[in-house]
Amino acid sequence: MRHAKSDWSGDEPDLLRPIGARGRRQAAEAGRWLSSHLPALDVVVTSPAKRARSTWKVAGAAYSGKPVVDTDERIYTMDDADLLAVLREIDDDISSTLMVGHNPGLDELVARLTGEQVDMVTSSLAVMRLRGRWRDLAKGSCVLENFGRPPG
Repeated sequence: MRHAKSDWSGDEPDLLRPIGARGRRQAAEAGRWLSSHLPALDVVVTSPAKRARSTWKVAGAAYSGKPVVDTDERIYTMDDADLLAVLREIDDDISSTLMVGHNPGLDELVARLTGEQVDMVTSSLAVMRLRGRWRDLAKGSCVLENFGRPPG
């Protein structure tokens, strides 16, 4: 999941930029979508950026489950290789994970893992099914099962 639309009205540093009103609406919609499509989410791992953590806070309030939530500094990146490294460290007993991050890294990660190009606009969700184990993630090791963009 890409973070929700951020608020550019202040002069906060990038890491501390919050989500805006539109982002809060979209994040809540994303949480409801997740509840109806992925009710058994085990783990959420977010970027340390305020807009990413706030995205999950709002989406999580609208989500029916209670996954474990963690923050990983490596998700605050533009590089899909960093994101891949985070995913490869997930325990094999975890069946579903949500990563809340940034572009262009997320666009590139989805393309690398599925071979399909997507445009991860703010609050969009790419649902991929892993064929194999987390530690074996590689080019083409996932299938893009669903892709959604929030309204508005």
